[in-house]
Order: sequence, then C-alpha cells, then structure tokens
Amino acid sequence: MHIRLVKSFSFEAAHWLPTFPEGHKCRRMHGHSFKVEVVVEGDVAKEKGYLIDYGEITEAVEPVRLQLDHYCLNEIEGLENPTSEMLAVWIWDHLKEQLPMLAQIIVHETCSASCTYSGQK
Repeated sequence: MHIRLVKSFSFEAAHWLPTFPEGHKCRRMHGHSFKVEVVVEGDVAKEKGYLIDYGEITEAVEPVRLQLDHYCLNEIEGLENPTSEMLAVWIWDHLKEQLPMLAQIIVHETCSASCTYSGQK
C-alpha cells in the first residue's frame, strides 16, 4: 500500500525580499507566522503497518525549525533572498538526507498563500 504522510511545523521569522521593486511592501522588513508541511511518501511494509514514525519526522525537522524560528531569514546562509520558493528549497535541502522518503515541502507564508516544492525534476 502506497501512503503519503504529512507532518506540520511552524516558526516565526522576519524577512525582506531584496529582488522586489523599490517601494513594494515586501521589500520592507516584515514578519510571518510560517507553517511548513513536510510530506513523506512510500510503501508501507505489511509487517510494520506504518510508513514512518511521526516522531522521526519531528526529530529531523527540529534542528531546521530552530535555525529559522525568531530569526531574520535574510541573515541565514542560503536565504539571502528568502522568498517562499527559496525557503521551500532550502528546507528540502536540509531535510532530504535525514528523510529519504521526502516527497514535498509546502511553505505557508500566510493563511491564503503557499508554495509547494517536490525536489528537482
């Protein structure tokens, strides 16, 4: 049986988007309550009955979450232009080794705006 599991985490962070035009509101420093969904996918072994323990996902995510929470994203190496797109790729790159079944990263910047990354195609 093929399954997709989703584990969410959140963090608070500030950023500005340096590639946006002068005068654009996102070019100014501002903050978000980010929500990130980590999606893993694979086949469930009959003898186990589950794909992965949600706790394993949490263990992989927590160091990444701590790097982001209550920081200015622009000051983090690799996030000098911290759009939702770049943030999704950055999180993917920091989780893929620990979570080989990683299928998607979904970054919710606001209640109504999100970005989905599924790795290089």
